[in-house]
Amino acid sequence: MEIQLSSELCSLIPQFTVGFIEYRNIQVGPSPQMLKGRLQLFQESIYFDLEDKNVTDLDGIQEWRAIFKHTGKDPNRYRHSAEALFRRIKKQNYLQSVHSATDLNNFFSLQYQVPIGIYDSDKLTGSIVLRTGAVGEEYMGLNGRQNSLQNLIVSADANGPFGSPFVDSERSAVSPSTKNAVQIIYLRPTADTELNRKMTESLMNMFLQIHGGKADCKLIGC
Repeated sequence: MEIQLSSELCSLIPQFTVGFIEYRNIQVGPSPQMLKGRLQLFQESIYFDLEDKNVTDLDGIQEWRAIFKHTGKDPNRYRHSAEALFRRIKKQNYLQSVHSATDLNNFFSLQYQVPIGIYDSDKLTGSIVLRTGAVGEEYMGLNGRQNSLQNLIVSADANGPFGSPFVDSERSAVSPSTKNAVQIIYLRPTADTELNRKMTESLMNMFLQIHGGKADCKLIGC
């Protein structure tokens, strides 16, 4: 599956980069105890780390808030998904296990303080373009609401937007019936290229250990 960044997005954020992973013949199901245990312990550790600081003090959270502001979306009203996870943990509203793919997404998102989306590629059509949302664009999100996409960074296929570092759509959601998927890691533009590469490969390798199948990954940048 092809993926590209729009010229408009690159003009707004010249260092914009994503990690892109394609999975084939995977098996999504209940998370193994190893993953559930690591996610729980990590959340408890984050909770204690945040006792004397704000979520917005974290470097990765700050950087993605600035990106939202730069594209014209108020980061106080539209919090990127990594920030939303940290805010839940600060309130001790710990994330519950959903399934292996979502749990792994959440673990790495917390570890690296960046939004990560995973999508059922059999529900997508044509190539993927990352761009900013246009006036009037919206979709039903995994938050159970109709979400305005104007000025948000979105991932779109031939049928329109399906994902965003804010919230992903219902139509592209991964489930236990998913066999093929793509994962988009919304990396920090200021991060070192080699660090971004290692992070992407680390996520891919752990995903394959849990879900089987095969995969390829690459970095896509402006």
